[in-house]
Amino acid sequence: MYPLLDRVNTPTDLRKLERKQLPQFADELRQFLVESVAKTGGHLSSNLGTVELTIALHYIFNTPCDRLVWDVGHQTYAHKILTGRREGMAKLRMHGGIAGFPRRDESVYDAFGTAHSSTSISAALGMAVAAQLGGIKRRTIAVIGDGAMSAGMAFEALNNAGVMDANLLVILNDNDMSISPPVGALNNYLAKLMSGRFYATARRAGERVLGVMPPVLELARRAEEHVKGMMTPGTLFEEFGFNYIGPIDGHDLDVLLTTLSNIKHLDGPQFLHVVTRKGAGYQPAEEDPILYHGVGKFEPTQGIVSKSGSNPTYTQIFGDWLCDMAAIDPRLIGVTPAMREGSGLVRFSREYPNRYFDVGIAEQHAVTFAAGAACDGLKPVVAIYSTFLQRAYDQLIHDVAIQNLPVVFAIDRAGLVGADGPTHAGSFDLSYLRCIPNMTVMTPADENECRQMLYTAYQMNTPTAVRYPRGTGVGVKIQKEMQVLPLGRGEIRRKGSKIALLAFGSMLAPSLEAAEELDATVANMRFVKPLDEDLVLALAATHELLVTIEENTIMGGAGSAVMESLANKRMVVKLLQLGLPDLFLDQGDPTQMLVDCGLDKMGVISSIRARLSE
Repeated sequence: MYPLLDRVNTPTDLRKLERKQLPQFADELRQFLVESVAKTGGHLSSNLGTVELTIALHYIFNTPCDRLVWDVGHQTYAHKILTGRREGMAKLRMHGGIAGFPRRDESVYDAFGTAHSSTSISAALGMAVAAQLGGIKRRTIAVIGDGAMSAGMAFEALNNAGVMDANLLVILNDNDMSISPPVGALNNYLAKLMSGRFYATARRAGERVLGVMPPVLELARRAEEHVKGMMTPGTLFEEFGFNYIGPIDGHDLDVLLTTLSNIKHLDGPQFLHVVTRKGAGYQPAEEDPILYHGVGKFEPTQGIVSKSGSNPTYTQIFGDWLCDMAAIDPRLIGVTPAMREGSGLVRFSREYPNRYFDVGIAEQHAVTFAAGAACDGLKPVVAIYSTFLQRAYDQLIHDVAIQNLPVVFAIDRAGLVGADGPTHAGSFDLSYLRCIPNMTVMTPADENECRQMLYTAYQMNTPTAVRYPRGTGVGVKIQKEMQVLPLGRGEIRRKGSKIALLAFGSMLAPSLEAAEELDATVANMRFVKPLDEDLVLALAATHELLVTIEENTIMGGAGSAVMESLANKRMVVKLLQLGLPDLFLDQGDPTQMLVDCGLDKMGVISSIRARLSE
């Protein structure tokens, strides 16, 4: 099936192919990608869009000596296949298999580990400077795209790189056609011309000749800048100190190879603008690149078939609540850092377009934007993943909490997330939120409680966070009518003796299962902050062992809050804290990961019996 692809296991093998064979090789690689991801699930649209670019980069540059840094990383499947991991694609994003993102401990070709956006230029600049200081002649390339250029960190790096004069190539993979007009022959010709030695030599010669006449030199520079600016969108990047090249067609191998070959011999900061199509070469993904961005298993000839009848996800519950709340209160606005689909804001964006704000991949800006809106009477709801909120921690403290502003944080993907691995696992939010003054932190145990907690948070006039897991709930009926829950109050869900299980959020279900065998009391704690200290003290006074259970790191988490409360009251009682270990847990099946952490029914029982036997 793959006469050329079967011959290529490393970039060295790729470079042995004749240039005229590369279009066929790209077709085979694209076909393999579709068939492989259909069996495992993963990111598809973005990877199909970078097939030709990946081939051209490894064909022209001497990787891994030349450093190749991929931003975000969900466009690197072709890169993985070309760097000795083709067989590993069968266990992509599975336990013991290769990651869905670049990882330095996985391959020497993964120069930098990525998964969150907009880090590539900073990292690549550091590598370019390291080469410069070490007297090493190598190229460093950062491939950034898929919205990542909307983040401030990318522009901070560009601003810094332009004055360092390091041999850095930044490639903007523009796959939404959001920056440039459609690419044509003229733009491709200009790119080849501007990246060629003739252009660079002529430019340097002109600078030498005109250097004795500074006013004329400045006039010439401005003239060149304006001519290029009229035909290309590169003036901005030129102002940063880069030589802008492009835009070029990212699916035209001849243009890519020629341009990259020319750039390879240029010194200083270079900026190449490449336009690609998400889902290129697979019609269903081209027609709906968002649907095919992150996929489960599917049949390639049929495409993704929608399933019905399953319980709603927590993300859907949030999205429905947001629309219901917006209908009641015109002050409500929804804010997201480029995660409309992932955070459940599609319906809200359609029904309330004037109150929907996607600020791009700019988490810091999202939080401070919400703070500013709250200052002037609006009620912002920030929909954000747990790991993405980490990127705006200073803004959370400085701009929201210190000013005690009424911003609701709807925190999705709390706890383990499975195949996306440690870069996306929401393992730390209870720990980093509960130490912030003025912050209220809630952990819903089921679908209905999630809805009611979101309503409770919205009614408060202080910073609040409702953190909920990825995936579906446990099947509890959702109450349409919304009501405020008593602040800082948990509830007893099962009465037992000797052992009390204090469950936070998603851990209520396995706690109730374990309690049946242990005859234990089970408390649904609901609030991490303020903690229900009265309930904690009452349970401590009537039980021999307290067990806190949370899907968060044990260190500094909800169990630590219980321990601190007992210590403050000088209450001595046996306490067992169950949660996520002090490790970055690798990817895998979420259910099995909970088993491995001892957070399923049998794990809870085993840990308690071990403690009782000590």
